[in-house]
Amino acid sequence: MNSWAQGMIYLAVLVAFAACDAPPVPLDDIVIEKTFVPEQCVRAVKVGDYVRYHYNGMFPDGKKFDSSYDRSSTYNVYVGKKQLIEGMDRALVGMCVNERRLVKIPPQLAYGKEGYGDVIPPDSILHFDVLLLDVWNSEDGVQIDTYYTPDNCSRKVEVSDYVRYHYNGTLLDGTLFDSSHTRLRTYDTYVGIGWLIAGMDQGLLGMCVGERRIITMPPSLGYGSNGDGSDIPGQASLVFDVVLLDLHNPKDGVSIDNQVVPESCLRKTETGDFIRYHYNGSLLDGTFFDSSYSRNKTYDTYVGKGYVIGGMDEGLIGVCIGEKRRITIPPHLGYGEEGTGTKIPGSAVLVFDIHVIDFHNPTDKVEITATYKPEACETLTKKGDFIKYHYNASLMDGSFLDSTYKYGKTYNIVLGANQVVPGMEEGMMDMCIGEKRRLVIPPHLGYGERGVDGEVPGSAVLIFDVELIEMEAGLPDGYMFIWNDEVSANLFTEMDADHDQQVLSSEFTDYILRQVNEGKGRLAPGFDAYRIIENMFSNQDRNGDGKITEEEFKLKADETSHDEL
Repeated sequence: MNSWAQGMIYLAVLVAFAACDAPPVPLDDIVIEKTFVPEQCVRAVKVGDYVRYHYNGMFPDGKKFDSSYDRSSTYNVYVGKKQLIEGMDRALVGMCVNERRLVKIPPQLAYGKEGYGDVIPPDSILHFDVLLLDVWNSEDGVQIDTYYTPDNCSRKVEVSDYVRYHYNGTLLDGTLFDSSHTRLRTYDTYVGIGWLIAGMDQGLLGMCVGERRIITMPPSLGYGSNGDGSDIPGQASLVFDVVLLDLHNPKDGVSIDNQVVPESCLRKTETGDFIRYHYNGSLLDGTFFDSSYSRNKTYDTYVGKGYVIGGMDEGLIGVCIGEKRRITIPPHLGYGEEGTGTKIPGSAVLVFDIHVIDFHNPTDKVEITATYKPEACETLTKKGDFIKYHYNASLMDGSFLDSTYKYGKTYNIVLGANQVVPGMEEGMMDMCIGEKRRLVIPPHLGYGERGVDGEVPGSAVLIFDVELIEMEAGLPDGYMFIWNDEVSANLFTEMDADHDQQVLSSEFTDYILRQVNEGKGRLAPGFDAYRIIENMFSNQDRNGDGKITEEEFKLKADETSHDEL
């Protein structure tokens, strides 16, 4: 280091010592140095305001004579009302919350020639390092700053409403004293009936679900001069950053918003109906909690009989198949004050967007509608007839199930032989060839509660559009074979081809098939001929020895327990 630099350092040290030893420079007025100014200053101190601030009081030589920090308590006072020394009264005016000032006050604006006891000597210049934490006025009311409003607001908070909201509570300087977010639970309460501090009671009025607002209140509308005894000091302004999540009134009923109503609605749900519907369930703020779509399965239940929550029981009455509606349910008609634990909080309003897939009543019968009938329609289907028909099958919501047309062949059954569901058997009776019908079959006459795995849902109403293509008359009830001509008097002898006084299975089969081929007899249509003949032979072979003797052989007319011959 050169001698010039060393000389400069030595000079600076001398100047510093001289400054320490020099007497304070007389002041004519207060001197204010703003050591920190916040970016935003919503409000500045005016004469008559009440302030809370921290300070360090020092003499010009840096010696501390007082500090609010040492007492762990802010200094709280009205400004401009001679509750302070004149210099501080003037120095606080214009300050913003969180602003910091270094204030130099001459003795004539402080404690003057008298000083203050043993603490402040006469004619002392005082320095105060001041940090403003709070400001309010006795005329202040609740201040509301709404910084987010949802696009749709069909309802606003009114006196006696019950609300659920989240909040962060801070002092005016930003010090956090409480938060519902940290507890992971909303604050739930009635509004306007004294369950809250007055400022919050006022500040929540007029809010929409989803709205966010900052509610600022003076201590007179908060916790007053005593604070809360813990985190909120006395005479503190409070700031609540609030988001409203839910809103209802104990007098509320179920609210229904019909979103899609089919043009054709021949029937609406009534108490006692069984309904299948899809739904999305959410809270009033849009928080999702459940969906039948995610399970790929409708929710199936009786309506109006207490199988679902009261609000849903009510909301599902009077809907059409295919209808979509929004059902809003207050908590006393939903899951009440307890909620369901994990997904639905206590006292929550529920919103269900439902889509009705189908419904029926356990007393329903098959609905038969003729969509086309030939002019010549005299021969009608009956039990035992063998019929061939085409069909298109779907659910009530139009979902495709199956069609014979895609296979290029008819579906063939014997009516009354339990080869199809009961509703189809009933729906195909008394049809003529060429006739077309629409059959609506309730599940108890279709595939029941179980449905058909992967094809037909459980408890589904079925729609069949059918067309009768061919029919072959069946045999009288109880018969699998009949004679077209008179029965031969030597029937057993004719069957006994080798004349050994016994009829074997092969002889019996050949004989019956010959009668059918010659038009002398008929087998029941739609069944395996050999199975029928085998059954006929078995019934005649009474001792089960594989052959029929003349003593065993009997015609149906001679007995009541067999259907053959």
